[in-house]
Amino acid sequence: MADKKNASPSGEGRLRHIAFIMDGNGRWAKKRGMPRTYGHAAGAKVFKKIVEYCGAIGIEAVTVYAFSTENWRRPKEEVDAILSLFTDYIGEAERSFRDKDIQLHFLGSKEVFPPELKARMERLEEVSKDRRLILNIAVNYGGRDDIVHAVNTLIAEGKRTITEEDITSRLYTKDSPAPDLIVRTGAEKRLSNFLLWEAAYAELYFTEVLWPDFDEKQVDLCVEEFYGRRRRYGAI
Repeated sequence: MADKKNASPSGEGRLRHIAFIMDGNGRWAKKRGMPRTYGHAAGAKVFKKIVEYCGAIGIEAVTVYAFSTENWRRPKEEVDAILSLFTDYIGEAERSFRDKDIQLHFLGSKEVFPPELKARMERLEEVSKDRRLILNIAVNYGGRDDIVHAVNTLIAEGKRTITEEDITSRLYTKDSPAPDLIVRTGAEKRLSNFLLWEAAYAELYFTEVLWPDFDEKQVDLCVEEFYGRRRRYGAI
């Protein structure tokens, strides 16, 4: 039974959804005298490990901020390296996800990607749609764009009066519960255009640990911190 001090308006106090801003790959690589691309490769390995661990400890949904709408401004070499890692992950998911109870979603507009890659992403979403656990990968994603996309979808449907529930149900994250906890590694203390609508009542956790150094112990610390907080949702 959930502790009363952690109970949400729906009566659920447990941690269902963790979202990660995976920051610090470039700085981690620089500290080792390596190019930023080396840090992104190391961070990709950590991402897989952390997602598996979250599932093992009973987290229902995990969202990771892999590539933002603003990240296209980075040097071409770095952008190409990140997209190459992402393409590799798509291939790995195609081979291994058929045996996993994970429903995969790619948050953000897919229109910027090559048609073949876009089709592969959509196919993975389709074949995994009825599975229990949720993994959201935010790629070409921005929180403001998420809201604009939802509103434009509603306008296209002919809506003239829009409610909060309408917007929530048209966001890229519509298939997930709202995030209970947003974790940012790498010492920065901001959301950087991540899940702006969905973060309304999320607990925020910032750590100086760089993403490639983030491990299962760090997840445990985040979870412990979450259950030590009091979530009031505007009440006393």
